[in-house]
Amino acid sequence: MKPGPSKLWPDVAPEWIQNLPEKIEDIFYDFYKCFIYDDRYQLYLDGLVNTLKLTLLALIMGVVIGVVIALVRSTWDKNRHELRGISKGFLHICNWICNIYVTVIRGTPVLVQLLIWWFVAFASSRDGISVAAFAFGINSGAYVAEIIRGGIMSIDPGQMEAGRSLGFGYVATMRHIILPQTLKAVLPSLANEFIVLLKETSVAAYVSVAELTYAGNIVGGISYDYLFPLLMTALIYLVMVTFFTFLVGKLERRLRTSER
Repeated sequence: MKPGPSKLWPDVAPEWIQNLPEKIEDIFYDFYKCFIYDDRYQLYLDGLVNTLKLTLLALIMGVVIGVVIALVRSTWDKNRHELRGISKGFLHICNWICNIYVTVIRGTPVLVQLLIWWFVAFASSRDGISVAAFAFGINSGAYVAEIIRGGIMSIDPGQMEAGRSLGFGYVATMRHIILPQTLKAVLPSLANEFIVLLKETSVAAYVSVAELTYAGNIVGGISYDYLFPLLMTALIYLVMVTFFTFLVGKLERRLRTSER
């Protein structure tokens, strides 16, 4: 006797499936009970939407945080010997805070950070998606900051001098000359950070966020079969990562072409 809703199987399975060898028919049945029966595929669709929503919100937040921190740290690295007085002290403190933030966030697991935000900082909240997006955004911000800071530091110092010779101040030079070149250089790395972030959101299941991995676990629990649900979850992630990797590759080739 097959497990689960076996009494329904003869009514829904085509005759050609029922005539297959038992081992092969069992595979079709496992697929049916994990995806078709009781519209369980809807759980995967809802989980996919929440996964993409988490990733997009976290990436936007991470880019904003990363740009601010990268500007503070690169400004300190480039101009600390020229600054004097209160401005130097203030920037030094800001750089120190940013450095601690990057060190702590990059040095601790994202799952631990997520649990701290959920069970400690926002213990009274029950909006798992918002808390998870905030946690992933804080985590991503540290990595984005280092990507952008590396891009700024890689720009030839002569570009800053050229901006100054045109009458631009430091802020105007960064805005109109340095940052556009930096963003063009680091765009592929930022796209790869998006792909990494997409996979990292799978740990949101630990705080009961109904994302893709959570959906696979739920279907596995109610169908008493974890093989097909987890394989389907892995396959969906693989398809998404392959698709976005393809887009990143096209982006890199287009950027290389525009530089010729």
